[in-house]
Amino acid sequence: MGVVSGKGGVGKSMTSALLACAMARRGYHCGILDADITGPSIPKLFGIHGRAMADDKGCWPIQSRMGIDVMSINLLVENEEDPVVWRGPVIAGAVKQFWTDVVWKDVDFLFVDMPPGTGDVPLTVFQSLPVDGIVVVASPQELVSMIVAKAVNMAEMMKVPMLGIVENMSYIVCPDCGKHINVFGNSHVDEVAAKHGLPVLAKCPIDPQLAALSDAGMIETYGGEYLEGAADACEKLLKK
Repeated sequence: MGVVSGKGGVGKSMTSALLACAMARRGYHCGILDADITGPSIPKLFGIHGRAMADDKGCWPIQSRMGIDVMSINLLVENEEDPVVWRGPVIAGAVKQFWTDVVWKDVDFLFVDMPPGTGDVPLTVFQSLPVDGIVVVASPQELVSMIVAKAVNMAEMMKVPMLGIVENMSYIVCPDCGKHINVFGNSHVDEVAAKHGLPVLAKCPIDPQLAALSDAGMIETYGGEYLEGAADACEKLLKK
């Protein structure tokens, strides 16, 4: 399952992590392949700081507290703060190895946290991994139309089905009166989704609690259920 966007900073990693948690709570064995080689954040969200081990079978992902298998470049480097200064083809090759050389044992759902854009890594993932569907993550700004269109058009070119759109940072809830405040202006996601014939799977708010838990490596303890619609769409893939 690919989690993509046409631009950075919209919350792909957060969406990947929360989707994996949602499916794990439903009893599925999940994994996350962190394909954002130069900006990995998945291990931090889960509080994983160890080094992945390897043997004659391959490289073994590290399990989170909930039993979610995680593989990221940050689990292989000497220091997790060291930058990965690689050119595109090398990065794409590493992502391919995360699929071929990692022991993904009995995983029901593997979520691929993509880097932004439509370059080497998404192309490698779509060509080399058996991707069953894509979730597009967007934000409420006006330019969401162009961003979603890029992701949709690439998916169509690669003949990968689109499950729908997750809008992140849709609003913030006033702690005093409970009013929904559209920090980034009025959402355009419904009209954009309708234009491309896609469902809106979720509209996730800006939640300070989620930010705090993510910083603490405790995202699995977050109780928000905003992505249940996206989890339903993922679950339907097993029933086809």
